[in-house]
Amino acid sequence: MLMSHRPRTFVARLDSRTESTPLARYLLRAYLSGLPSGERYGDTAELLLGELFANAVQHCDAPDDRHIEIRFALTGDRLRLEVHDAGTGQPSLHTPASDDEHGRGLFLVNELAERWGCASRPGGIGKFVWALVAPTPALVTV
Repeated sequence: MLMSHRPRTFVARLDSRTESTPLARYLLRAYLSGLPSGERYGDTAELLLGELFANAVQHCDAPDDRHIEIRFALTGDRLRLEVHDAGTGQPSLHTPASDDEHGRGLFLVNELAERWGCASRPGGIGKFVWALVAPTPALVTV
């Protein structure tokens, strides 16, 4: 009997530094490479994870020695991304002005994710921000 197994949830804890963002994206690419149609999530998922991770680094009020945890899981045909931090602040969405040099991260997440949100972490320390990524349509070759 042939059985199909999906990868389980991937979890990693990274240093709370801007320099960890490329590693987070690399780990996501590696996770997606193990999925039969992982390439259908790639570009959008990498962008969203990068924005969520950068927000956690920049806006977290936890001590600098706290790690940021990333999680990826396939739920149905949606990719769920989570970024956990020990901070107390909640993300807030606003529309940036055309001359703003920063502040577009959650705007992009809101536009590109199927849904996103923020919740308290189990155990009561910190929060996690999550986003659901829909697969891009498969290319039809003629």
